[in-house]
Amino acid sequence: MEYPSKLVEKAVEEIAKLPGIGRKTALRLVLHLLKQPEEASTSLSSSLTELRKNIKYCRTCHIIADTEDCTCKTMSRDVSTICVVEDTPDVLAIRNTGQYTGLFHVLGGRISPIDGIGPDNVKIDSLVERVKSSNEEVKEIILALSSTMEGDTTAFYITKMLKETGVKVTTIARGIPVGGELEYADELTLGRSIATRTAFETD
Repeated sequence: MEYPSKLVEKAVEEIAKLPGIGRKTALRLVLHLLKQPEEASTSLSSSLTELRKNIKYCRTCHIIADTEDCTCKTMSRDVSTICVVEDTPDVLAIRNTGQYTGLFHVLGGRISPIDGIGPDNVKIDSLVERVKSSNEEVKEIILALSSTMEGDTTAFYITKMLKETGVKVTTIARGIPVGGELEYADELTLGRSIATRTAFETD
């Protein structure tokens, strides 16, 4: 693809690094920004810079937030249940179903030996500690992980780590397509999966 300017080409290359955006789409976005007032590009740039500099992660549930202090318990949520997900988009997807009112725990990924991601690279230890320090307030852990080999491996490991705590461990029903990513599931399917969750089998 030929570009009218090296500056345009560089901008296209950077934008095309974003997921789901090819070079043609990136070029359209760059040309669109050039047609807008300079303030539009400046505002976008400053917003992204501020995002990277000031975004925080909750120390308790690891959700992307404006503060490291957990605000979940101030939202009148059911503190006896923790739903374990891979990333923040999964939290938003489950909240939008209206079927779940409990707490969340974001792992920040999933165990994937092929990619060099082990149990220490995701927030499993903090989940176990969270359950242990809850003074038996937590009654159930829902594993809402992607229906992939890596998701199942992560679920198996978490279940094993929580076995000694005596807490009930369930997993969402397989209404989610096998091999599918949770954040791309439609809300009806995801809602039914939460409502009809089942015990996670390790044997």
